[in-house]
Amino acid sequence: MNFKELLLKAINASIEGGDAIMKVYASDFAVEHKEDKSPLTLADKNCNEVIERHLKNTEIPFLSEEGVKIPFAERENWEYSWLVDPLDGTKEFVKRNGEFTVNIALIHNGTPVMGVIYVPVKEELYFALEGLGAYKISRNSVIDNLDQLIARAHKLPINYNRNNYVIVGSRSHMSVETEQFFDRKKKEHGNVEVMAVGSSLKLCMVAEGKADAYPRYAPTMEWDTGAGHAIVKMAGFSVTQYNTEKEVVYNKEDLLNPWFLVN
Repeated sequence: MNFKELLLKAINASIEGGDAIMKVYASDFAVEHKEDKSPLTLADKNCNEVIERHLKNTEIPFLSEEGVKIPFAERENWEYSWLVDPLDGTKEFVKRNGEFTVNIALIHNGTPVMGVIYVPVKEELYFALEGLGAYKISRNSVIDNLDQLIARAHKLPINYNRNNYVIVGSRSHMSVETEQFFDRKKKEHGNVEVMAVGSSLKLCMVAEGKADAYPRYAPTMEWDTGAGHAIVKMAGFSVTQYNTEKEVVYNKEDLLNPWFLVN
């Protein structure tokens, strides 16, 4: 299996998918609601189609938020699988605040080994591969040669010479346990800044070095975190289950994530 070739496919899929999202973003789009009452737009559907088209000839199974009805009896035999959220942060998309992403991960026996996150509004790309590291680059620098792309990208984490402790949280979800975590860190570090950001950008901020921790003590699904988890991990950080040192795992029978801490 040529992982560099797969990574380049995922990168191109995320960028073309992001372009499809931006066409809808610029229009007077309609919003539907899924069975769980969460919003769904034409952007989700169009981006998902683009990504499927790019990845279908890899012969690796494809699990997406837009196609979650694959039974576990079939999924449990997957050694490798793509895990995709074509539009992470649909609520942010609907609010038009720009804080949404395209997420593509490659999962190997429950562990993320590759991650791509594209931020369409900012045209920023995060990508990571096991054994290669994690990187960030502006879209206008993206080219078709992965080695040249890596040579021009910033390796993560980036040293921002911060003196304060930064916790990043969700704009849309705040639990009592999250507030307690904030209070603990304020006692430990004194100078603590709390930033609210949407979508998988929170994981990217820790991987990049802009934030020290992201406690997520509220529900998420596997496709929300797979790509970001890979980027965080390849940058040298961890995504662990609530109050344990156990890493979050994927392609479970129940696709709901446990509570976790990015640190």
